[in-house]
Amino acid sequence: MGKKGRPLASQIRQNVLEILAQVNSGYGYQICKIYNEVFPKVTQRSVYYHLKKGVQIGEIKVQQIKLEQGNYSWGDKAEKIYYSLGEKAAPKGHEGLKSFLEKNKPENNQS
Repeated sequence: MGKKGRPLASQIRQNVLEILAQVNSGYGYQICKIYNEVFPKVTQRSVYYHLKKGVQIGEIKVQQIKLEQGNYSWGDKAEKIYYSLGEKAAPKGHEGLKSFLEKNKPENNQS
């Protein structure tokens, strides 16, 4: 009998790893925007699920959590969780993603 539950491997999470391999670190919304430009569209909820699952299994790590000030629809602060590749990550390289990012450098306010 096979194992119950979802399979551990995921194409969405693999694509998220490919993004993190190219940008070094990024926050959820930024990763989601890049994902939907390069790969078949997925919901923001799905990307956040795979970021969380990736942290649980060691493919992704939380680099830092920043409270950023700004003028947001919900108030003047936003908590941004920055992610990077974890020890178990195995990005394979994606040429379409690489060329997209060369043309559209993402802003990374992580100084």
